[in-house]
Amino acid sequence: MDYTNCDSCVKSVVEKFIVRSEMGKKKYGTDLDRDDLSVLDWIHHAQEEHMDAILYLEKLKQEISKKTKLP
Repeated sequence: MDYTNCDSCVKSVVEKFIVRSEMGKKKYGTDLDRDDLSVLDWIHHAQEEHMDAILYLEKLKQEISKKTKLP
């Protein structure tokens, strides 16, 4: 697939996906083409990732709130 006509945001995200995929393969010795997990296993992994994302967003909200409050 040719990404040369994509905007800078798309290119940045695609590059991050590629780097993350390479990192995961190096760290875990496998990738998403694996076939040893059930559908429920994949759902469980996705839930855990989303729970982490919600925690990160909450932390960012707290940090922004601390910085925008008047003394």
